[in-house]
Amino acid sequence: MQAEVKWVDGFQFLGESQSGHTIVMDGSGGKSAPSPMEMVLMAAGGCSSVDVVDGLKGANQNVTGCVAKLSAVRRDSAPKIFTEINIHFEVTGEQLDATVVAQVTKDSLEKYCSVCLMLGEGIEMTHSWEIV
Repeated sequence: MQAEVKWVDGFQFLGESQSGHTIVMDGSGGKSAPSPMEMVLMAAGGCSSVDVVDGLKGANQNVTGCVAKLSAVRRDSAPKIFTEINIHFEVTGEQLDATVVAQVTKDSLEKYCSVCLMLGEGIEMTHSWEIV
């Protein structure tokens, strides 16, 4: 996998993925676009959501929606890395089995989500869930 990030102006950067998609990043605290750290947090939510939806479908659950709400704590001094991340999954569907939802969300963070597993090496990674 490859990517390229080009400086545009000020603290704005344009990232381009190997698949040809581009996104603007703002290194000045996200004034005009997501900051790189916000992108990392969203990547964790996106990656884990894929696992949750796929896991529920694989368990023959009738899932109709999944929202991952992420909260994070960062160190006060540089480098301002994440020290804690929580992902709260709001899952909707018909007759969802709470035991299956609990297992699938747990497995995402502990076994399958590449982003969360990379981040989890140095931070406290937790999750919670609810069926809405």
